[in-house]
Amino acid sequence: MAHLVRCIADDGSLVVIAADTTDIVREARKIHRTSKVCTAALGRLLTGASIMGSLIKEEEGSITLRVNGGGETGSVIAVADYRGNARGYISNPVVDIPPKYEGKLDVGGAVGADGYLSVMRDFGVGEPYIGQVPLVSGEIAEDITSYYAASEQVPTVCGLGVLVSKDQGEVIVAGGFMVQLLPFASEETVAAVEQALSGLKPVTTMLTDGLSPIEICRAALPGFALRQMDEFFPEYRCNCSRERVVRALLSTGREGLAEMAQDPVTSVNCHFCNKKYRFTATQIKKLMG
Repeated sequence: MAHLVRCIADDGSLVVIAADTTDIVREARKIHRTSKVCTAALGRLLTGASIMGSLIKEEEGSITLRVNGGGETGSVIAVADYRGNARGYISNPVVDIPPKYEGKLDVGGAVGADGYLSVMRDFGVGEPYIGQVPLVSGEIAEDITSYYAASEQVPTVCGLGVLVSKDQGEVIVAGGFMVQLLPFASEETVAAVEQALSGLKPVTTMLTDGLSPIEICRAALPGFALRQMDEFFPEYRCNCSRERVVRALLSTGREGLAEMAQDPVTSVNCHFCNKKYRFTATQIKKLMG
């Protein structure tokens, strides 16, 4: 079961979030049948979305991250709600490129860095907020850090990791953390955070060593007194339904429905979970009224 915790420093200077998303990334790999590097790319974005989603205050809200760096993966998309439940999609799930070096998948090479990270915050009501920043590396964590600095002016450090087996590419561990300084953080606090994070082990190493999310928070900021605010157990969760698909079909208009009705069966496939919805010509005609 995935696990996410949110903590705040006792002096109110910063927030730190850590998540073990191993089960979420395993489910994504199972659904999309991703290659090793695509598992890492999609897994990192899913983890980032889950962490960022936990900052949403509105229960009906959601956050959507979209990365397209011009690389072989094409677009990589992840959506999460306020409890960190996430779902994702990758245009080309079977990219196979050489690793950067032994044990290090070249996510940036597969995703590319000639493009943008787009972040859409849907508050459940009104118009969503959309921010976009040029990619720094395509490695995802650095790009999320850059997004917060450029688009929201929030000093942020993000770390993400997915460890897969060398043979079958199975997900061994996956997770991440994010530290955000609050507006009244002092220069001393900034320096203390930088010093603490400079010697931090990779996320996958901490998870492999058995650290829980709360222990990762404390390992990241050993000099800070932290108080846990929230704890979630997110999962890979798609919100597709037949009713949603019907609404999508209706949005094509009468002309679009009439064209579909010429086929004996119309199949609609959900990109996020691969569930198929089938509509007979008679059912399509009923939608036309």
